[in-house]
Amino acid sequence: MSEPESGTWILQLENHSRRQGSGISNRDLAGTWQLVDLWDRQARPQKPQSRLLRSLQANLEIQPVGRPAQQGADGLHLRNSVRLGALELAFHGPGWLQGRRPLLRFHFDEIQLSLGRWRVWQRNLPSTVEHAGPFFALIAAGNDAQGRWLLARGRGGGLARWRCP
Repeated sequence: MSEPESGTWILQLENHSRRQGSGISNRDLAGTWQLVDLWDRQARPQKPQSRLLRSLQANLEIQPVGRPAQQGADGLHLRNSVRLGALELAFHGPGWLQGRRPLLRFHFDEIQLSLGRWRVWQRNLPSTVEHAGPFFALIAAGNDAQGRWLLARGRGGGLARWRCP
């Protein structure tokens, strides 16, 4: 499938993913994903929010890790960050794929504020109930001339597209 370009195309991809699954695996998710576009629940573009998060260099880094006991499958480490100049706010935590679609389940257990290479502040976050935590329903992934792309719907209903050059 080619890259999503319109709300209609995104909803078609999502319907296909619900019926057939997306086939996305841990290996497909590995990398540093840069936020490109946001859409609301009805797949209407959210251009101001997209521009703001792109200007803040919103990134989602996903790396495979060993086998976490509670999930029974290969796990992931997620790092979600925004940056303003040398100042960076980052959330860290474990993640895992669940189900046929699949869902990328995760929770952040640490928050860090850094200035360049120096960690200015760090705090552990309280744990969440596993089934109540955040997730991305992975809709589709692909490759094109600009690199890899990933499309997902978040727990709040919004849609996001990332690129991994």
